[in-house]
Amino acid sequence: MKMSRTVAYGLQAMLMLAEENRDTPVPCSELAETGQMPERFLLQILRSLVTHGVLVSTRGVEGGYRLARDANEITLLNIFEAIEGPMESSIPVTEGFHEQWQERVLAGLDQVTRATRKQLKAIKLSALMTKKKKGKTS
Repeated sequence: MKMSRTVAYGLQAMLMLAEENRDTPVPCSELAETGQMPERFLLQILRSLVTHGVLVSTRGVEGGYRLARDANEITLLNIFEAIEGPMESSIPVTEGFHEQWQERVLAGLDQVTRATRKQLKAIKLSALMTKKKKGKTS
């Protein structure tokens, strides 16, 4: 499976926010600088994550972004679909592609999509973190 640069930046920002675990919002400019990501591009990604309820944004001088819920409750599927849209199986319609072949190919792709969604849903953001959560012991 190939991860787009857009998803990679979104995931990187999500991990940065999860590991910082601040009480105050983190500005996009800080995330972009620390993660060496283009700020304008990252801003679009963060807006999409807010729209899909994965992040919360706060406006103003002290504004920025924070996780909408605990890192244990956010999955890779949440992040992928917030950025790239729902995972679905499809093939381009082309002349000469026999209808029975299309049905069989789509059935196979549906199996792959269901399995991929299940696996992405099983991976929590917290499992990808390198730092232990503050206040918790192992």
